[in-house]
Order: sequence, then C-alpha cells, then structure tokens
Amino acid sequence: MIPPDTSALYALSDKADPDSITAFKEFDGALRAGETFLIHNYILVESAALLQARLGCPTAARFLKEVKSFDLEWIDQELHEDAEKELERIGTRGVSLADCASFIVMRRRRGHQAFTFDPDFEEEGFSFY
Repeated sequence: MIPPDTSALYALSDKADPDSITAFKEFDGALRAGETFLIHNYILVESAALLQARLGCPTAARFLKEVKSFDLEWIDQELHEDAEKELERIGTRGVSLADCASFIVMRRRRGHQAFTFDPDFEEEGFSFY
C-alpha cells in the first residue's frame, strides 16, 4: 500500500513539472512490483482542484477517471478531527489538512513510504517511495 500525495500525482499529470520523469519511473516501478496505491478523498479533491486550476478541467476529469484504479479511503469524522489536531500540532503554514490526514492514514495502516515529493512527509518520519 503506497499512498500518493498531490505533489506526485501532479508530477504524473504535467510533463513540464521538474519531478515528472522521476514520478513516472517510480510509479511504473511500483506497478511492476505489484504495489497498490491507496488514496483518500482529501488528496483526491486537493489533486483534482490543483490539476483543474493549473492544467484545465479536461486534465482534472481524466485524473478522476484514472484514479478509480486506486484503493480509496473516505475520511470519516473521527479521522478528520484527528487530522485537525495534527494540523494544530505541526503548526506550520506549508502542511495542509490533507497532508495531516495522510500522515494519520499511514500511521494507522503502518505505512512507511509515500509516493510524494513533499519534504513534510520526511519530517514526519516517512520516506519517499
């Protein structure tokens, strides 16, 4: 189970992104290794909004169709409240509520790696896939 972050999902969608080549190599390697991807609805929404804003609605719509091949976890009230507490604990401008939800999902599922280029994941003790 590898949770993707918006940074990696965006890099897969925009060939002009500086991390695009690395993202494709890592994504392809994970698929070849039989890894599964777990996305939660906050990352889904955050990624779709970023893609729509930067690359247009057709790109966001294509992403929403393609991401259906990932496992999807819905953030419930309890996890949302835990993410709020995590956001307060971290207390920096660059860490989003979606990031905090990812940290909690990963800890609960005992995940150690994320498909991301966001250094906040390393600061929270996770490694990059």
